[in-house]
Amino acid sequence: MIIIRHISKIYKTDVLETVALSDISFEIKKGEFAAIMGPSGSGKSTLMHILGALDSPTSGDYILVGENISKLSDDELALIRNHKIGFIFQAFNLLPRTTALKNVILPMMYAGVSKKERLEKAKKYLKMVGLSDRMEHTSNQLSGGQQQRVAIARGLVMNPAILLADEPTGNIASAQAEEIMGIFQQLNDNGHTIIMITHEQDIAAHAQRIIHIKDGKVLKDMKNTKQKKAVYKPN
Repeated sequence: MIIIRHISKIYKTDVLETVALSDISFEIKKGEFAAIMGPSGSGKSTLMHILGALDSPTSGDYILVGENISKLSDDELALIRNHKIGFIFQAFNLLPRTTALKNVILPMMYAGVSKKERLEKAKKYLKMVGLSDRMEHTSNQLSGGQQQRVAIARGLVMNPAILLADEPTGNIASAQAEEIMGIFQQLNDNGHTIIMITHEQDIAAHAQRIIHIKDGKVLKDMKNTKQKKAVYKPN
């Protein structure tokens, strides 16, 4: 599904060169639920931007579903993001005075999906995350946990190859965080490939595999033999 091969990322100015990632290599198989952990400044945000086709590496190869996307143009990367990657952000990134339904519909509009199909799919995924009774509520009328569920539904509507979650529980209470982890585990049980960026050990414990990075390098990459299970029961 994903091959990261000798990826490095260097930021340069006239007087300074900063190495954010240094010769990182790993693979993510289809259907895996992997967490990428690291302290502030470890390079995990830079890695997330590369995995999400929001940035390109200075060197190395990023192969996503058989295609090397390392050297694609900005327009080509935008197509990859819209069709192959579902994003879930810490800040939710929802339109505040727009209904949950319309927030989920939005990426399908950019992709040219028909109006009928947009509506059907948006309702389907909102129902799946337990928000069938909140579809017409605007995002600023929803709790943090509910907003994150809208974001998950939005991330799924284009049937992406991977679901990329960046600190997905950072802005919600611990009880809601367990609920979100339960949704991720349910999605993973149904075959979705999930990559989660987090600095919280308790959240990473829900993944099948944990990749630790520090100072721009992979420190440890291990199977999580004590995977923490969370139960999600939709309304």
